[in-house]
This record gives sequence, C-alpha cells and structure tokens, in this order.
Amino acid sequence: MMKVAALRAVDRWIGLPACVLLTWHRRLLSRRRERAPIRRILVLKLAEQGSTVLAADALARAVELVGRDNVFFLVFDENRFILDAMGVIPAGNIITLNVRTLRTAIQSALLAVRRLRALRVDATVDLEFFARSTAAFAYLSGATRRVGLHSYAGEGPYRGDLLTHRLVFNPYLHTSGLFRLMVDALEHPAGQFPAFPARPPALSSPASIQYVPPAQDLDAVRNLVLARTGLTCLPPMVLLNPNASDLLPLRRWDRSRYETLARRLLAANEEIYVVLTGASDEAEEVGRIEAEVSSPRCVSVAGQTTMSQLLALYSLARVLVTNDSGPAHFATLARIEVVTLFGPETPALFAARTPRNHVIWAGLACSPCVSALNNRTSMCRDNVCMKAITVDEVFAVTMQAYAASSQTAPS
Repeated sequence: MMKVAALRAVDRWIGLPACVLLTWHRRLLSRRRERAPIRRILVLKLAEQGSTVLAADALARAVELVGRDNVFFLVFDENRFILDAMGVIPAGNIITLNVRTLRTAIQSALLAVRRLRALRVDATVDLEFFARSTAAFAYLSGATRRVGLHSYAGEGPYRGDLLTHRLVFNPYLHTSGLFRLMVDALEHPAGQFPAFPARPPALSSPASIQYVPPAQDLDAVRNLVLARTGLTCLPPMVLLNPNASDLLPLRRWDRSRYETLARRLLAANEEIYVVLTGASDEAEEVGRIEAEVSSPRCVSVAGQTTMSQLLALYSLARVLVTNDSGPAHFATLARIEVVTLFGPETPALFAARTPRNHVIWAGLACSPCVSALNNRTSMCRDNVCMKAITVDEVFAVTMQAYAASSQTAPS
C-alpha cells in the first residue's frame, strides 16, 4: 500500500483541486432533486479500520433504515478484512480501492465511481475526518443526500462544498456517537445544518459483535504457537503489540519498555507466555525484542499471521497490550482483555467501548495534540505523553487484566 505520507500528499494536491472543481460543478450545474425515500446508503471509510469497529452502531442503524442488502461500504482493499469479520453488511457490498501505486489508485477510483453510479445510491455517509477524496467520491456517486463533516469557518481542513448535510465536528463527542449521528442526520432536512437538535443516542458496546474464527484459522494459530514454543498444548498467553502504524508514529511506546514489561510478566507468573505480534514489515524490529528478552517463554509471531488469523489469536489469548491503534479495536470482537496506551490522542474520543478495555493515559497538558481539526497531524517530535507511561503502571494494569481474564479463559 502507498505510504501514509504519499496518501496525504495525493489527498492534498489532487483531492483539494478536485474538491474545488466539483464544488463549482455543483453550484453551476447541479440541480437539487425532490426529497425521496432513502433506498441505498453508501458508507465511506477508507483507512484506519480500527475506527470501523467504532462505527458498529452506525452501520446497524443504516441496516435498520434500508436493509442489510442495501448498505454499501467504500474502503481500501487491504483494510476490508475488519468489515468481513464484523459481518454487518454483505461481502459483495464492500467496494474496494487498490492504492498500492498512484496508477492503480486512479484506475480503481474510476471503477469505483462507475459502480457507485450504477448502484444509484441515494445517500452517502462520510466517516472520514475531512478527507477530500471521500467528499469527492460522495458527490460523484450521484447520491442526493451526502452527510459528512464540513469546515464552516476554517475549523477543519477545506474539502469543498460537496455535502448536503454538513455537520460540525464536536470534539466532546465519542467517535462512535459521532458516526451514529451521521447516519441519523439522513432523516433530517439538509437546510437545518449545522444546527442538529438531536441528542447523542445511548450506544451499545461494539463487543456485542462477537467474531467466530474459522476452524482453519484457529488450527493455524495453535500450530504456529506450539511450533514457536515447543509445547504440546496452548499456554496462557499475553500478547504485546509493540508497533504503531506510520499514520501516527508518535503513538509508539518505546521498544525497551516492551522488553522490560515482557521480562516482568514472565517473572511474575511462570505459566505466562509472552507472544509478540506485528505486521510483516514490523517483524525485524519485533524480533529484536524477542532476542533481547531471550526467554523460551517469549516468542514472536510478527509477520506470520494473516489478519483473520490474528483475530483468531486474540480469541485464544488472555490479554493484549497495545498502543492506541487498530488492534486495540479489532480485539474487542474477541473475548480478550485489552490494555491500551494512549498518548497524542484522547481516549475520550477514541477508546474502544468495552469494559474489557483498560486505558492508560498520562493526560499531559500538551495531550491530545492531534484531532480531526488538524488533519491528524502534530508538530511534536518528542512523544513525552507516551514516555510518561511507566512500565510499572502498564505491568500493574496488565496483571489486573490477566486476573480478570481467568474468569473467562479461552480453551
């Protein structure tokens, strides 16, 4: 996949002019059509599929409005796995974009627009925070109702005037509530916005969606762990995810602290095995942690599992320790306890909504430093917010979570 920096550059240098031109097209040539019943809804969320788990209630509401077969989703192809795992909408309704190169991105974008026009979607719900590309897709889909965040007075990145239901970003509303309200906005007249006299609904926990791993994934994960540990049956496992995506490297907790945490977990309980996870491009760095810990009860499976197998691993382990990233949300689909380390973002908006999620956040004066309003960027080059989280603190919370997990230990 194209690097995040490249995707942001494309969104800025191609997406921005496209939004300007499409805005002029809307104002000069587009005609408002009469309000008609909503029959088909397109949801747009290209990246950060951890956030898609937070959209569980929003997707459920869309299904209530038009039926499961009439809800569609636009996403990067390598991020569709979580939609398949959630199973809220049919697999055939997931439209993907191939962004491995600029050429394939343009080609798949044109094909996606062609399919969306053929589907004749009536409404779009843009879950991206001020991305220009999704605003353009929403307009080009031909939908007469288009919901998303709008920059009224420069309080967020400019994305044109392509939406009909233009919401203001509320920095005090949890992301799951914001996503649900975006779907609810479809039933309100476009002319009333930015005023939106609806109260945030009481939301159910995304953990109500329980992922059931296929037998072949469970077998593959069991065999992998047994091969790496030399055991004949699965041990109690604590998973450590020591990496962060390149979307926001500031979220990383230092590698040496994961090494120290692993040693302390192993010393605290002779039954515990520490299993290190990560993507294939993270395997080398994760392998260094395994080498530094240097224990037969600490093994790395980074780069050795598919995403569906990783979900299967979550269903077999006791605890996952991770920075604020996709795995913290993916794990809520399983019955694992999760310890999530927050730094440059705030758990008030992005924490996984389940009692099995144990949040650690230093809450420094400079944190959070990134939000939807600054396009998820930061001028900070020293993540003191993550450095303020001590090994002692994470160890204590992890052991508490491990004790809680024994009540529903996987078999």
